[in-house]
Amino acid sequence: MIATAFILPGMDGGKSLRIFLRDRKKHESPNAAHGEAACAGALGLRLAGDAWYFGELHKKAFIGDREREIEPEDIRRANRLMLGTEVMLAAILAVMACI
Repeated sequence: MIATAFILPGMDGGKSLRIFLRDRKKHESPNAAHGEAACAGALGLRLAGDAWYFGELHKKAFIGDREREIEPEDIRRANRLMLGTEVMLAAILAVMACI
């Protein structure tokens, strides 16, 4: 995802890497916040925070920096980042299969 952020217009690969390294372990789940941190940095957003599960509030850390307000277009931006990451991975795997 970080590599993809370097090549997609409107994404910030450097910030994606910086936020990934800083925030990737802020959540307790086994997956922590690796992808979320890379995405937050690439988009320049602050994600996560407190969440409600089955009527109970769970305090959670924020991921990324609040450089701007989240807007509806960020859904498309995040989707473009994820799709670009999948295409890049498929290309890498195809090259590796040919080696």
